[in-house]
Amino acid sequence: MSAHSHLLTPNRTPSESAPWRGLYVLLLAGFVTIFDLFVVNVAIPSMQNGLNASFAQIGLIIAGYELAFGVLLITGGRLGDMFGRRRLFIIGMAGFTLASVCCGLAPNAELLIGARVLQGAAAALLFPQVYALIRVNFTGDDSRRAFGLLGMTLGMAAIAAQVFGGWMVHGNFFGLGWRSIFLMNIPVGLFAVFMAWFIPESHAEQRPDLDWIGVALVSLGSALLLVPLLEGAEQGWPGWSLWALGSAALMLLLFGYQQESRRQSGMLPLVDMQLLSQRRFALGTLLVLLVYSTSSSFFLSFALLVQTGLGIDPFIAGSIFAPCSVGFVLASFTAPKLVARWGTRAIVGGALIYAVSIGLLILQVYEASADLVPVRLIPVLSIVGFGQGLIMTPLLNLVLGFVRDNQAGMASGVISTVQQLGAALGVAVIGILFSSALSASHEPVNQASQYASAFVTGMLYNFGAALMVCLLLVMLVSTPKSAR
Repeated sequence: MSAHSHLLTPNRTPSESAPWRGLYVLLLAGFVTIFDLFVVNVAIPSMQNGLNASFAQIGLIIAGYELAFGVLLITGGRLGDMFGRRRLFIIGMAGFTLASVCCGLAPNAELLIGARVLQGAAAALLFPQVYALIRVNFTGDDSRRAFGLLGMTLGMAAIAAQVFGGWMVHGNFFGLGWRSIFLMNIPVGLFAVFMAWFIPESHAEQRPDLDWIGVALVSLGSALLLVPLLEGAEQGWPGWSLWALGSAALMLLLFGYQQESRRQSGMLPLVDMQLLSQRRFALGTLLVLLVYSTSSSFFLSFALLVQTGLGIDPFIAGSIFAPCSVGFVLASFTAPKLVARWGTRAIVGGALIYAVSIGLLILQVYEASADLVPVRLIPVLSIVGFGQGLIMTPLLNLVLGFVRDNQAGMASGVISTVQQLGAALGVAVIGILFSSALSASHEPVNQASQYASAFVTGMLYNFGAALMVCLLLVMLVSTPKSAR
């Protein structure tokens, strides 16, 4: 890759010149970004009590981060190409640290939601630079080793978020409670900003211009879609929520038209609409949306069930859920070998395992109801995580393999955005189902039974989405390669 050339001198091998000290700073930044994506779930019941937050506000605390992160990811990558990836990494890390302080000190739910949106926006500036800086600073075996370490780090972040995050909330150190999960980012962020000077600076050889109108349209459209889905059900679907949903559809249609006009004018769009006109890539994008819509929503439902419903403390709740994350990491390492041997059928098999295990989990919670012993869920949780890992990792590679090399960068940006938007959408849908089930419960039902019933209702979406994933994968496998 030509972007490497200015970083290497003729007298040094790639291994000697690879900035390994800088890599560990990038890994730390990747870790904390993903950690903060997941850690909020174990702290949700504590936040709910401490801030007297509504169910809709809890959804916004989770989805606000995912929405800002997802919508601005492509923009963050472009800004790094334009103004320097290390510079944007430092700006993003400093912004992320400052937003974490605002999260940790937020006196009410409204300000916490705002701080989480800022944190997600900063993460969107930071995260694309992690991938880009590894890509341009490492070659050959060094590159494979660096990306392998990144994958392992991001997987470990999801596990640590459950166990370490739960321990911090439960430990209530210095009386900070849930606030400590955000304030711990201060020393991490300051260290990363200082150590970032070990990372060589790089720019794109041809600096792209930035489509601010496109950014505004897709950001506004996504917000107008998700906010009423999160708030509308709790307020009985008032007029403003229906108006917002209609406006969201209009904004997203305008975004599509504006992007296509930009492409035809010879300018670089945020999203090349011709990508989505390719049948296999469009099917793959829908698959990614559905699979990722089941991730954060699952964490949220489980945390509410075991902590609020059953009264389990955050550390034990996180420890019970951790085997699910372990199963995911193990499957992520196993999946490439299975796909190499069995092809796309291995991903279809993973989707079936995922769907069946979610069905078994729903059945187990439904049958036990108020008498549920959370530890007994560990075996099926491990299988859920394993099934999820068998789909997610190879699915991204499969979908990106449908596009030409010159479209790979843009396709990666689209898929990364869809991952986060899918996660935010899943939280919104599960929130509607979960809160509706809770409000439909009548006394004298005890709290454990109420939350078990709400968990079953909410998880029916995940089960349906997993079955739809199986169906779409079969359609994708049967679609000829020439299809456009």
